[in-house]
Order: sequence, then C-alpha cells, then structure tokens
Amino acid sequence: MGLTAKIRTRDGWAVSHAVVTVTDMTGTQVLRAEADAEGAVRDTTELAPGAYTVIVTAVGYAPAASSAIVTASGRAEAGTVTLARQGGTELPPPGPWTIDPAHSSVAAVAQHLGISSVHGRFTEFGGTIEIAPDDVAKSRVEAVIRASSVDTGNAMRDTHLRSADFLDVERHPEITYRSTGVTAVGSDRWTVHGELSLHGVVRPVDLDLAYLGTGADPWGGTRAAFRATAELHREDFAMHYNQVLQAGIAAIGTTLKVELDIQAVQGDGLPQA
Repeated sequence: MGLTAKIRTRDGWAVSHAVVTVTDMTGTQVLRAEADAEGAVRDTTELAPGAYTVIVTAVGYAPAASSAIVTASGRAEAGTVTLARQGGTELPPPGPWTIDPAHSSVAAVAQHLGISSVHGRFTEFGGTIEIAPDDVAKSRVEAVIRASSVDTGNAMRDTHLRSADFLDVERHPEITYRSTGVTAVGSDRWTVHGELSLHGVVRPVDLDLAYLGTGADPWGGTRAAFRATAELHREDFAMHYNQVLQAGIAAIGTTLKVELDIQAVQGDGLPQA
C-alpha cells in the first residue's frame, strides 16, 4: 500500500531533499512525503482507489506534476520523476568533492616587456568542494597551493619568483583560498566570492566559474569539471618589485590572469589509480 517514486535530475542523480505532495481530484492534499538519501519515496499511507495528482518540489528545481492511479490494492507507483534545475543546468550531486591535482591545473599569465606574455603554473596544490544540497549559494570551496611549486619553465626566473621580491616562499609557504559565497550569473556560470591569502596578505577575490559537467571515470569514481578565471594585481598583495626599462616600460606586468581547470572526485578522498 501507499506511494512509491524515485526523484532524479536530468543527469540521473538522486534529489534527496525533494518533497512529494499528493492531491485528489478535488485538490485536497492527501499525502506528503520526503525523499530519502537515495531520492526514493516509500510511503505506506493507504489511499482510496482513484486518480491523483503527484507534485514534486525541491529547492533549486522547477516543480514537476504528474498523474497517478491508485489501484484496488491501495498502491500507487509514480515511477521516476525527473526534476529540471531552475536555469536549465544540472549541478554535481551534493556532498563533498576532492580536487584531483593530477588532472587539474593552476596557471597564471603575466605580461612581459609590454609585448608578450609569460605563462606559469603551480604543480602542488589540493582542495575540497562542498556542494550544498538545498541551495548552491551555500556551497563551499577551499584550496591550498604550495608557493614553492611555481614553474614558468625557466629555473632562474622561478628562483626569483620564490624570493622575497615576489612570493617569499620561506615566510609564506602556502597560498590559500576560502570561499564566502556563490552567486549565479547564468545558466551554467557562477561567481565564487572568497578570500585569497597570498604573500601574507588576505584580499577578497572573485572567481568567474563555469561548470563543465559530471561523469564517471575509469577508476569507478564520479568526476565533475570546472573552469575558473580571476584577475589579480600584484600590488594588492604587497609584491611591488619591478624593473623599468629605458623606454619606461615595466619588465613585468602588475596584473596576473589566473586560469584554473579543475577536476574534482566525488567523496572525501582520491581513488587509487
């Protein structure tokens, strides 16, 4: 007896916080149930045979309504109800995700001599993402980068970048980022608000984030991909060193464009691969 249903996103993920309301043909509510952690509803309330309307709601998703027939046995099977995220883009399943450094990159681009760009990256970093189940704006990101892992492809330049003129890695071995909020700016784009600690200075920094999708990996896990960019000014983080050439052009630009390509694995740790 009662109602059974499965609540899923368009990508097939369970919606664990969905609420199912059943009304009869007069519009009177006769049943209300919540989905479990697997997105399943199994309610044993006895319903009289007849036609009913099943309405499924969840924060962040457009409501869905369907019809159900209760048989003489008092059973109603609503089957799988698919919810579409408001804005049209599905998010990764809620819960913890771990950034995979082996399949991610943290890079920065600076102008050199006013005519070209120097590309660098950090090779040692890690972090976590927590996708909130009820409101994406409550999701959190934390990341730590080892400052000494900077790599621009030139040993002399990298040594200078590790020195007190720039990163001062002996005094400030870690670069950290902690989010403070998330704001939707499009169907698949968000602004992540947070605080960056760099060179001993903490400043608010926003990341322009694009969600690229979720899928299975060859090691039995689930991965989500993101791309983010930000613009930093060295002087905001007390890195004032520069060399001015005879023409009055700064050897190194004061603006850094940060580019992040991130793969995160579902769960609290990385799989053995």
